[in-house]
Amino acid sequence: MGDIKQEVQKKYAAIAAQPDGCCGATSSCCSDGSATLVDYAGLDANIVAGANLGLGCGVPTLYAGIQPGYTVLDLGSGAGVDVFLAAKAVGPQGRVIGVDMTPEMIARAWDNAIKGGYRNVEFRLGDIENLPVTGDSVDVAISNCVINLVPDKRRVFTEIYRVLKPGGRFSISDVVTTGDVPPEIRGDIEQWTGCIAGAMDRDDYLNIIREVGFVDVSTNKTVEYDYPKGERFAVQSITVEGRKR
Repeated sequence: MGDIKQEVQKKYAAIAAQPDGCCGATSSCCSDGSATLVDYAGLDANIVAGANLGLGCGVPTLYAGIQPGYTVLDLGSGAGVDVFLAAKAVGPQGRVIGVDMTPEMIARAWDNAIKGGYRNVEFRLGDIENLPVTGDSVDVAISNCVINLVPDKRRVFTEIYRVLKPGGRFSISDVVTTGDVPPEIRGDIEQWTGCIAGAMDRDDYLNIIREVGFVDVSTNKTVEYDYPKGERFAVQSITVEGRKR
């Protein structure tokens, strides 16, 4: 399949250069565009134009329990939409850190932060498998339709565990699968960059989270996609939460 990370980075650099992002303001790049998976307009959040590129598969901030003064980390922060939602929740005494591996996304996110007047956010270039964040420093970690793009998901959740404070929580929206996904899908790089081929079996995904050490793991929302779907497999988005001991 070639270098997965390089292909993912190439795709999202191109999306960052598009004025309206991937699929418009209320769809997701992780679907065929036939359904509205994320409606930020319904949150009355006054999101700065250009922050929502249509890349999400959920709204993890809805279930994150973010409080004023918290430090929040967004893994794969893109153009900043979820960072800005969290920034509103933490208030001026809190802060939100966005981490993304694509320089073009980091640049666009900083530009959006300036346009929106956000003073309690920052964006760092880095891999979510090796977070540029101090251990035991984050109250809440969020992520939206990103971890499926990473081959080593256990490493990502190990890093989330490392950076969270004791008792800290995560709320993550991501794509998972059920049943037997055909090899031709698993081996298709376009399906990888489109959030499908790299999606892990739902039960395996949740088991990894627990094996890393998280407790109180639960799924808040599940949406099953109409495409791709076969007689023996399906693709879903889930929003899952858990807590560090």
